[in-house]
Amino acid sequence: MKLRNILIILVVVVGVGAWWGTQRYATAEGSLPPLETTEASRGEVSQRIVAHGKIQPVHRVEVGSQVSGIVDDVLVDFNSRVTRGQVIAQIDPSTFEAAVASAEAELESAEAGLELARHQWTRVQELRELQFVPPSDVDEARASLSQAEAQVRVRRHALDAARRELERTSITAPADGIVISRTIDPGQTVAASLSAPILFELASDLTQMHIHANVSEADIGGVEEGQSAVFVVDAHRDREFTGEVIQVRNAPIEEDNVVHYETIIAVSNEEGFLKPGMTAEVSIISDERQDVLRVRNTALRARLPDAIRPEDPEEDGETNGLVYRLENGELIPTRVATGLADGVYTEILDGLSEGDVLAVGLSLTTDADNDGSRSLFSGSQAQF
Repeated sequence: MKLRNILIILVVVVGVGAWWGTQRYATAEGSLPPLETTEASRGEVSQRIVAHGKIQPVHRVEVGSQVSGIVDDVLVDFNSRVTRGQVIAQIDPSTFEAAVASAEAELESAEAGLELARHQWTRVQELRELQFVPPSDVDEARASLSQAEAQVRVRRHALDAARRELERTSITAPADGIVISRTIDPGQTVAASLSAPILFELASDLTQMHIHANVSEADIGGVEEGQSAVFVVDAHRDREFTGEVIQVRNAPIEEDNVVHYETIIAVSNEEGFLKPGMTAEVSIISDERQDVLRVRNTALRARLPDAIRPEDPEEDGETNGLVYRLENGELIPTRVATGLADGVYTEILDGLSEGDVLAVGLSLTTDADNDGSRSLFSGSQAQF
């Protein structure tokens, strides 16, 4: 309660002081209180759409296992560089080696049965020519031969499958890249029953990254492929990075009853400052003007006391803004035509010239204390 009372008293004192100073200077003929001012200057004005997103590698591959078993060895770690086909982990192959041996034995048995069926078929044909066996025996021998041939094919396929399962116990890198995630350790059991478990995550190239930014439906109409973008990350708040919009996806993303559209921004990471998963605050430049006459937005929202504010001129159809120029110690209301605006500056199409001084509001400081603000008066006159 004491703090609240102190704040109320301070607000009242400041308000009374400002009113008293305004009245004192207004009563003096031809004088104005010290004012905060800004100048019309030339420069850049850009319209930006702000969004947030995650930085991700351009190509990211999840490496899993198609077989179950105990992990014998893990041959790479985080940040390890790998090449396509390189073995990065090994699952215990003993069970699969036994399956291959069993499949080989079954194939040998099937091949022996096929050899016997061929001999029987040859013998039956010879006996049939001599009319020693009925036609039914010939048919039976032919069917036995066909079954034996089919059985050999089945066993060969079973052996091929067993060998492929054995090969899959060696987990290999599907592409060149760098390991950004590892979820297994030696001795851990991998269960690949319904879906392949993810063991590693590889990024092909971290020098080129993508930002997956969510742009609200209210702003997505101003986003197009090819637009420039600037962004910052929490790890390097003093540095501004650049990128380019390469894709605006049409699939809507609804969160808390707000619809967003995923926008992909390509960025260069040659220096390695950006890491996967970082949160980026992105400003997409939807429109930009170079070397135009501009004023600070505060000049178009000048707050002046009624005692010193001159009468506003009549509106016309060609202007859409009002500023107060300072000329020879007087405030001159001026209608201006404005163009593109951003969070700091507004483009001036007509009504001002470069170097015009514009009033923003009252100044409660002197020239020595103003740090960049300009006061119309100095010395004893500038003392409030």
